[in-house]
Amino acid sequence: MDFEALLKGRQCECGKIHSCRIRHIIIKSGAVSELGKLTVNYHHILLVADTNTYRVCGENVRMLLGDRLEKALIYKSRGYLVPNEDAIKQLMDSVSEKTDLIIGIGSGVIQDLCKYVSFLSKVPYFIIATAPSMDGYASDGAAMIINNMKVSFSARVADTIICDIDILKNAPMDMIKSGYGDIIGKFSSLNDWKLSHLVNGEYFCDYVYNLTYQMVLKVKDLGPKLLTRDEDAINVLMEALIIVGIAMAYAGNSRPASGSEHHMSHFFEVIGIMKNEPYLMHGVDVAFSTVYTERLREKLLALPEPPSPAKFDEAAWEQKI
Repeated sequence: MDFEALLKGRQCECGKIHSCRIRHIIIKSGAVSELGKLTVNYHHILLVADTNTYRVCGENVRMLLGDRLEKALIYKSRGYLVPNEDAIKQLMDSVSEKTDLIIGIGSGVIQDLCKYVSFLSKVPYFIIATAPSMDGYASDGAAMIINNMKVSFSARVADTIICDIDILKNAPMDMIKSGYGDIIGKFSSLNDWKLSHLVNGEYFCDYVYNLTYQMVLKVKDLGPKLLTRDEDAINVLMEALIIVGIAMAYAGNSRPASGSEHHMSHFFEVIGIMKNEPYLMHGVDVAFSTVYTERLREKLLALPEPPSPAKFDEAAWEQKI
């Protein structure tokens, strides 16, 4: 995939100028070794990881940064790290007046924490991906847990995304399955986007729709190869996850990649956190929810005539909530 062309953006037939503020995307074996030259102009770098992701390449990153490493924040958590108020505060407190770059080592949660704090502190960040597990690497949305509710904030995209195939292919299989499920979920989100365009007159872009759908078609038959950690399949999955993130930047929102299936997955996650019970990874929930929402659409299609769209009363909804 020609990432250079995608990052340049385009004047689109939909009337928008599509753009993406990411500077570098590197997907290859040994990509982490590029870190030294990519950070040559930074001198007070904050490294962020959790105990699991640090074990993957933390020491190697320390060596590559040398005396430019200002501090390392290693989250210690039992089970899943939750991107909540406590985690945000820990990261904000680790950013000093001198910090000129944040580097995250991780996937979904580390990524969301870094992009959110990067936005608040106005300090750029890099992400070193440790798993092809979700499509948020290239998006500017940060999915946080605030007051036990899943809340998506507009934040900032990474300056640089580093995807080392040698690392990604050895990610926990549940995380590889999660990335696959997140892409499969686009069958649902793209349907929802098109439906909302037809029913509500919502903005729609054929180019962004087709860009996302092409990635779904490239990935959908890769399941057996991903289970064997095939490097080419991992590469294609990672490319798809990043391109979907760029598609969201192009659209100006998460519409191409997130619909009713994501609402269901967020519900499952929040309930798991509130009850302190185990819950499935995001992309696995998304894949399940994609099947379920498709059944709902089939029921709609089977009706003798389409239902009238309900009028949404936001004030009544807020009072009820």
